[in-house]
Amino acid sequence: MTATPQAKTTARSMSTLEFWSRGAARGAASRYPTGWWRFFRISAPALFLASALTVATLPQAAWGQKPIDKNAPATFSADTMSQDKAKGIITASGHVEVNQDQRTLLADKIVYDQKNDLLSAKGHIILREPSGEVVFAKDMKISGDLKNGIVHNLRIVMKDKSRFAARTATLRENRFTKLGRAVYTACNACKKDPSRPPLWQVKAMEIFHDKKAQSVEYKDAWVEFAGVPIAYTPYLSHPDPSVKRRSGLLPPRFGGTTDLGATVETPYFYAISPSSDVTLRPIFTSKEGPVLAGDYRQRFRKGEINLDASLTKDSKKITHGHVIGMGRFDIDNTWRWGADLQRTTQDTYMRRYGLGTQNTLTSKIFAEGFRGRNYFSAKSYLFQSLRANDKPGSIPLVAPMLDYSHVSEPSRYGAYNTLDLSMVALTRSKSTDDQRFSFRSGWHLPYTAPKGDIYDLSATVQGDLYHVNGLKRTDGSTFTGYKARLHPQLAFDWRYPFVRQENRDIYQLIEPITSFVVAPYGGNPSSIPNEDSLDVEFDTTNLFSHDRFAGYDRVEGGPRVNYGIKWGVYGSSGGSTSVLFGQSYRLKADSTFAAGTGLNDRFSDYVGRVHIQPGHLVDLLYRTRIDKKTHAISRNEVRISAGTPAFNISSNYIYFPKQADSEYNGRKELSLNIKSQLSRYWRGSVSGVRDLQTGGGMRSTSLSLAYEDECFVFKTDVQRTYYQDREIQPSDAFVFEIVFKTLGSVRANTTR
Repeated sequence: MTATPQAKTTARSMSTLEFWSRGAARGAASRYPTGWWRFFRISAPALFLASALTVATLPQAAWGQKPIDKNAPATFSADTMSQDKAKGIITASGHVEVNQDQRTLLADKIVYDQKNDLLSAKGHIILREPSGEVVFAKDMKISGDLKNGIVHNLRIVMKDKSRFAARTATLRENRFTKLGRAVYTACNACKKDPSRPPLWQVKAMEIFHDKKAQSVEYKDAWVEFAGVPIAYTPYLSHPDPSVKRRSGLLPPRFGGTTDLGATVETPYFYAISPSSDVTLRPIFTSKEGPVLAGDYRQRFRKGEINLDASLTKDSKKITHGHVIGMGRFDIDNTWRWGADLQRTTQDTYMRRYGLGTQNTLTSKIFAEGFRGRNYFSAKSYLFQSLRANDKPGSIPLVAPMLDYSHVSEPSRYGAYNTLDLSMVALTRSKSTDDQRFSFRSGWHLPYTAPKGDIYDLSATVQGDLYHVNGLKRTDGSTFTGYKARLHPQLAFDWRYPFVRQENRDIYQLIEPITSFVVAPYGGNPSSIPNEDSLDVEFDTTNLFSHDRFAGYDRVEGGPRVNYGIKWGVYGSSGGSTSVLFGQSYRLKADSTFAAGTGLNDRFSDYVGRVHIQPGHLVDLLYRTRIDKKTHAISRNEVRISAGTPAFNISSNYIYFPKQADSEYNGRKELSLNIKSQLSRYWRGSVSGVRDLQTGGGMRSTSLSLAYEDECFVFKTDVQRTYYQDREIQPSDAFVFEIVFKTLGSVRANTTR
């Protein structure tokens, strides 16, 4: 098993420290010979360090502690101090306290035997570490060379509140630590009855810590849950927390599906180097062949690589596999490059084996640069569709795609220029090939009048040059050749926000908004392909846009005006309600917009948005599009979230019909999610998605219940998906997971 990352600890002896006394120690110093006090100045830090070093070798106590600063001074105080010169024994007793480098040692008594070179501390020993750990013990003895020692009745409280306890702890050769009859838990003690066993704990007859090998071994270990033993192992080992990464087996995962049968995943982690590792995840199935899956990761000073892949041969002796990879690299402060690789051998393979749910796999390679007010990117794309109705020959290879953007510094009057350049080439095996070069240049002048009204004047021109091969036009003919286009545009935006204070806590806003755009008619001949502007969604987000097409291939022509009004009420405590409603008008209808977009006539459909958020307990968003003739609802979207952590409900309803010439079907869908923090430790949720179209039905349902406290997590989920694609049928899934915090987890899932 791999250990969780922990900071490394170095335990080392200290050189002689300058030592000051305080409190009663000052008086004691004056009553003893000068020679003795000089000796005590040397040995007292050793007493303190011996305690610290002994604890540092115990499991978890100093794994992650920072080393003591050997040059830091220490202070010492005690009620009384004495010296037996004949026996060579120095004793400090009564509220003994040693402080050094934010580390504090408390004890009832500290004794140093000079003849036997033995240090000891007794009674209510408490060591507080600067990293947050606290160590308790009854008595402790350690040799003067700090290599051998023993501690009785040891207890350690870690910074994360986890605990160790042992009857005895023995240090040998400053390397090996042995804990006898030891217990470990991350659970807090019961406040009502501290004598009750914690929720879970690990008991072992012996625990060995090899500081040099950085390993911890348990012998005769039991895992107890609520005081009841549930698992036993004669031997268990793992790296100590000072080890950030180490090769080893990870907890297995169990599951099953109707298609694959019972499944077992047994991952193995291998640390290749400090900056790279691989996790092999063999998956064994009862109905199909085994799957060899794995992840590879590597970090560089200026980049990273992540790779996920699998390979299998099914019961029909057909080989399947997939690869999902990503790399990102910084060249300098301006440039970076990267690549994504996503491929699979079969459309349904990843979904069948639980390796992914994508409908399209996108591979790309890119480079981009950012400098000042400039941006440049070069990209290439390769797509793999996993949907049944997609034709592979119609999916393009995009290589290259070049984009450049520049925004100038504002002039003394606030005007600025913009320039966008774009070049792209699309190649298909069984359909149209085309290449495009475009530029879009603009001049913009924003202005805010003294009374608060806001103006924006802009003039832009777009130029395009296309070369197409085998383009099918609307009249049924095929076009091959070059086509150029030049499209100028002039726009003027105006808005005037009126604000009124209703009272000292409420403000009301009314803001009329208008946008005038002038451009030549047309501009979209049938000899220009449409690759990047296939679908248009008209709503409040683009109501005042100068061009509602997302890409370069289609332009919005003709004189037009967009108008609307915004109203809002805002409270000083954060609550608000806002409404936006508007429409667009053009002098002539534009056939470029397909039927159903709401923009194909002179007057567009009405679009509106209502956002109500009276406080943090309720959030309601409603967006709609209303037919300008029949006033029927053309599009509806409602999103609501309300409630407290004790009971919270969120829902989303969406409706829009299929647009003409669109590859996307319409949707009428309702989703609902109810979640509750049932108590301090228990939480649950219920969710579902239903297709409200004729002949639709449920898309998915799920029920989850979880318990979580400071040391333990229990999760269970029941899911039903109604997705169906070729051999993939609707399924039921049951997921069960138990997490022992700081130790590990057990997970099982079954799908039928």
